[in-house]
Amino acid sequence: MEAKQDVKQDRAACDEIEPPNGGREGWTVVFGAACGLFAIYGVNYSWGTFLAEYKTHVYPGQMTQLSWIGSINIAFYFILGPINKWVTRLMGYRYMLLFATIVGPFALMMASLTNAIWQLYLTQGLLFGISASFVWFPCIGAVQQHFTTRRGLALGLTLFGSGVGGLAMSNINLAVIQHLGYHWALRITGFICLVFLSIATALVKPFHGYYDSLVADTTPTWHKQKALLKRPEFLLLLAVAFITTFGYLVPSFMLPSFANSLGLNPWVGTNLSAIINAVNAVMKIFMGWAGDRYGRFNVFFVSTFMAGLMCLVVWTNATTEAAVWVFAVLFGVFGCGYLTMLATIVPQVAGYDLISEANGLMYFMNLPGYLTGTPIASAIINTTTPPTYRYAAVWAGLLMAVAGLFAFALRIVHGGWNLKRI
Repeated sequence: MEAKQDVKQDRAACDEIEPPNGGREGWTVVFGAACGLFAIYGVNYSWGTFLAEYKTHVYPGQMTQLSWIGSINIAFYFILGPINKWVTRLMGYRYMLLFATIVGPFALMMASLTNAIWQLYLTQGLLFGISASFVWFPCIGAVQQHFTTRRGLALGLTLFGSGVGGLAMSNINLAVIQHLGYHWALRITGFICLVFLSIATALVKPFHGYYDSLVADTTPTWHKQKALLKRPEFLLLLAVAFITTFGYLVPSFMLPSFANSLGLNPWVGTNLSAIINAVNAVMKIFMGWAGDRYGRFNVFFVSTFMAGLMCLVVWTNATTEAAVWVFAVLFGVFGCGYLTMLATIVPQVAGYDLISEANGLMYFMNLPGYLTGTPIASAIINTTTPPTYRYAAVWAGLLMAVAGLFAFALRIVHGGWNLKRI
């Protein structure tokens, strides 16, 4: 009862908060947040390029062990989840981002000096992943706070930065690896992160009305989290967030190696990940607009389910370069719709006043899947000799498709069976 009363009081206080829904301040935050995501997802989405180099020339025959590096990295992007609100109140977005600006590049510099896989676990995986968590929550939270009816478009533009980062970093890293070696690729990536994270630190800030209420609020975070966990809508959203992460990154991480297994040119493998990122970048803006125009829950359900279907129907039958390119484009289209709408619908499900608590719980649910999903797929691939990628495609596809059904259930619970914009 106390938790419910606390949440009701917080909502009443937050009713007076009116986000600007754009303006110079809002769009400046979007640009800064896009720079932050350019840095951290540029590292994450270009992991397939490093994985192909590591497994071929640096640590041959250790594919399963190597796949944990990328999984540890992305999993720890969300490690702050349960304590996100407490850290935000303690440090503020500016100092959270400043911490990441120092620690993230440092982690990559240290990775360039390693000579064992376990050292990459600690540097390129764990340390960079933790620093990225101090980027993700401020960048996503600040944009959510500054927008209402344009939230889908704003988050699409923000996540556009992640797609561009993956596209740019993948090609930069492949070129540097081929000419200077992977050590220098890690160092140059570190310098790029330093620049873009510095821009994010300067520009990203919370909406003052939301932040003032956050500082003044003395309600224990766990009270609000407990109240959220009693809502069927939020539990369905958690289910989608949990299930999808076991399969969502499998195509991006595995396509370069899959292309190599087909005997395609190494540039094809790298650009498969890059094309997913490029399509992601462009389509995130479109999907954000489409969510605002046709209903965010509608776009969320369709995108999530179709991303799974593309794995099951297209990837499992891809044996030529053309077919692989088609899959990369189609998965990029629907995968970006899932990712964009996941962040966009949080305020609608949880309420504007509970954004921090909802983000924390939801993205923390990403951790198990991002940590183990790709290693599981790698283990599945290597159950046969030679390795078979079709089973990994089925693994990823089934997970995304099942999550799509949960997203459909969320849409029905939230808006009923009618066909209106929801």
